[in-house]
Amino acid sequence: MTTNAPRQLRLIIETDDFDEALRFYRDVLGMPEQAAFATEGEDRVAILHAGIATLELASPAHARTIDEVENAPATEGPTLRLALEVQDTEQAVDAAAAHGAELLAPPTRTPFRTLNARIQGPAGWQVTFFQELETLEEREGRTGFATDDQRPR
Repeated sequence: MTTNAPRQLRLIIETDDFDEALRFYRDVLGMPEQAAFATEGEDRVAILHAGIATLELASPAHARTIDEVENAPATEGPTLRLALEVQDTEQAVDAAAAHGAELLAPPTRTPFRTLNARIQGPAGWQVTFFQELETLEEREGRTGFATDDQRPR
């Protein structure tokens, strides 16, 4: 492991409708604003706190599996999608829908023991809400859940 490991992950979403994206992520999804910077005109940025960040790497086959498991429309080619862990998936979907977000896939229990739903967010980004239904320790004890170096080849 490197001694200079990343301390923070920032996902930068470029959007033509800054105000709508800010309202959605800050006010609808509840990500508090940590900092904001602006110079002149449309030169603006807001940094929102989104809890703990992880980087999920998925093969194309697994990405299609996720689409199927969530009953969501298949995505074409490599794509970025936000996945946000929430305490209550149904409540998150209701809040997003109340603010005009299009529901792409309703809350669905997955084989991963999560409750997932997908919406269309601003600037073309899809957002999956997921609610953990078991602990990581419980999941690790089940067949089919292991780290990549432990999986059957």
